[in-house]
Amino acid sequence: MYHGTTSGWIEVITGVMFSGKSEELIRRVRRAVIARRRVQVFKSHLDDRYHVFSVTTHDGLTVEAHPVSTALEIAAQVRPDSSVVAIDEVQFLDGGIVDVATDLAGRGVRVILAGTDTDFRGEPFGAMPQLLAVAEIVDKLHAICVVCGDPACRNQRLLNGKPAPYDSPTIMVGGSESYEARCRHCHEVPARDAAQTTLL
Repeated sequence: MYHGTTSGWIEVITGVMFSGKSEELIRRVRRAVIARRRVQVFKSHLDDRYHVFSVTTHDGLTVEAHPVSTALEIAAQVRPDSSVVAIDEVQFLDGGIVDVATDLAGRGVRVILAGTDTDFRGEPFGAMPQLLAVAEIVDKLHAICVVCGDPACRNQRLLNGKPAPYDSPTIMVGGSESYEARCRHCHEVPARDAAQTTLL
């Protein structure tokens, strides 16, 4: 049994890369610690860009985290006295994360999830659509488009400095050397864009 209150809920922090999702997750975790809540932080094991055992922002802010490969690992490792569970890079986890988050919230746990809602193609990423649908609180953050300066809502993947083709692998972990934040109009996916132009 979990010993939280009955006021559990799910909150999702989403948006493109470089929009401050991990920073916001860390801010909420630190506030929960100040409020003397018992907190556990998890992250996808795929995100090893900075440190394996911490959530780290592009600016260097960190909080200790346990890397996991599956949603069931989280369910198995949540302590009975934890009242806040935070998970970063949740888009990399399997669909079971929806049931795990829902179960934790039902048991009185505040569940904080952070992840990008679309992949480099601009399409829904992993279990994010379902998580957004079941969450009580959703905050969508934006970065700045590196091309035109408008609010960025897409992850532009780059291969050798050029936009990655549509058939590239969905998951490719990287930072500013592999990705840019772009707006809808400056986002490019070559094979898809060519096919759409042909249809018009």
